[in-house]
Amino acid sequence: MTSSSSESKNKSLSPEAEFSEKVTFRDYLIASEQKSNKPLPAWRLVAPLLIQTGLIMAVPAQALYTDVTGKTVILQTAPVNPANVRQSNALDLNYNISRTETLRRLPGWQQLVMKGRGSGRRVPDGTNLYVILQEQPSFGGGVPRAWRPLRVTRERPTSLRANQVALKGVYEDGSVNYGLETYYIPENQRQQINNDIRQAQRNRGGQRPPVVVKAKVDPQGNAVPISMWVRDRNYRF
Repeated sequence: MTSSSSESKNKSLSPEAEFSEKVTFRDYLIASEQKSNKPLPAWRLVAPLLIQTGLIMAVPAQALYTDVTGKTVILQTAPVNPANVRQSNALDLNYNISRTETLRRLPGWQQLVMKGRGSGRRVPDGTNLYVILQEQPSFGGGVPRAWRPLRVTRERPTSLRANQVALKGVYEDGSVNYGLETYYIPENQRQQINNDIRQAQRNRGGQRPPVVVKAKVDPQGNAVPISMWVRDRNYRF
């Protein structure tokens, strides 16, 4: 009778309930401790390290690719404030082609504006664009002439002349960022750069002097800075 009632009870239990009756809490603790003491597979230790290494190397790898495959361009900056050099380890550069007042005069800008939203149409923040630049002949030595902007386009051009390049930028808060806006000044160069900027300012009658930047632009439009001219002195990045 007892055996029959026990079998009937077991048949009425779900698999989960039957398992919980057979396994005690002590069994659970022993199994958990054995699992925690089991060494992790090697791939679980190596995989995160490989991912982190890949992320760290991605930026210098991109810069190296651009430096090797890129085309040299010369860019004109807006006037530089000498106080910027004295007060910081970085020189913030603003280019002529970063300003909307320059870009709105170029063919293609209105097409970008027309895609904006609202009654006061403007280029949406985060918009990727390309500025087509053309080389200008330089005569003699000294500081080379800045390349001239020809037009603006939303899509990367697939065919350009040998003396032209498409520089990629991102429109943000009223200006275009090309990834060339900040130059970190080595301590041993800061005073010399400051002196050159101040001297150039005196020569210009108190007006802030511009800086000319040499950069490399790869086929995708990404750019890395190479050097800059302050007066007739060249500083490598």
